[in-house]
Amino acid sequence: MTEQRKHEKYDALISSCHALAPVRTAVAHPCDETSLAGALDAAQAKIIKPILVGPEAKVRALAASLSLDLAVLQLVITPHSHAAAEKAVEIVRAGEADALMKGSLHTDELMTEVVRKDTGLRTERRISHVFIMDVPTYPKPIFITDAAVNIFPSLEDKADIVRNAIDLAQSLGIAVPKVAILSAVETITSKIPSTIDAAALCKMADREQITGALLDGPLALDNAISREAAAIKHIRSPVAGDADILLVPDLEAGNMLAKELSFLSDADAAGIVLGARVPIILTSRADNVRTRMASCAVAALYAHARKVAAADIGKLAG
Repeated sequence: MTEQRKHEKYDALISSCHALAPVRTAVAHPCDETSLAGALDAAQAKIIKPILVGPEAKVRALAASLSLDLAVLQLVITPHSHAAAEKAVEIVRAGEADALMKGSLHTDELMTEVVRKDTGLRTERRISHVFIMDVPTYPKPIFITDAAVNIFPSLEDKADIVRNAIDLAQSLGIAVPKVAILSAVETITSKIPSTIDAAALCKMADREQITGALLDGPLALDNAISREAAAIKHIRSPVAGDADILLVPDLEAGNMLAKELSFLSDADAAGIVLGARVPIILTSRADNVRTRMASCAVAALYAHARKVAAADIGKLAG
């Protein structure tokens, strides 16, 4: 498989941003090479317009050591990482940025500010994480949720996790995403609680408590992504073998699945947090340039879709 073919799904996402205005993005504490260079790469590609938030001396020294030009970028000065997280969230709350990006601080440090009751970015939705995986052996991007935020989600949590992933998929051009609700088996049994949750979520979709997608579950992973496996087990479903979204039972299962795909199947994993007022870009030091760019592209496309939806609602209200 050629390098171009391997990354064609991410290339398509990045290309989709070319016709859109760069999204104003508050970058919290960009004080290592990965976060600072990643933000500038995405800015150069006109995907985002970074607002760097962090200690001036540290950011400028790092930029100089990497031969990066900060002349055209806004730098909001804070003394340390905690203050950078707080200020970046404040910038978003003030309407001065439409996305938030994690720099070289711990995820918990940023998310603590995001979820603060009075000064954070919470909405009525549960906050959740989605990996947008570019798997060379799968014909389209596949979404895995939640593998980074919700450890043992309840049924109600899973409903919001699904809603967040559906919104994201639709913003990326998937009109009616197919959601596979994963478990170890495809039959419902009280001995495996995730099968009960899967059945309940499907009934919630039937009752239009969850809309905009096709849901099916419980499905084992093979039935979710392989038409042959689904046929062998006589599973007749528009979702089985053709899933866009994989809803995992808990964080452990999701994290292991995403990392298995990354390290055993040569997949890339762009990541984004949803359910807050704006999309939150979570990058890892292990991410390559293309993955960081894809994470920014996903956030930009989602932010633009949210703006269009809000404008349409405004027109109807008017």
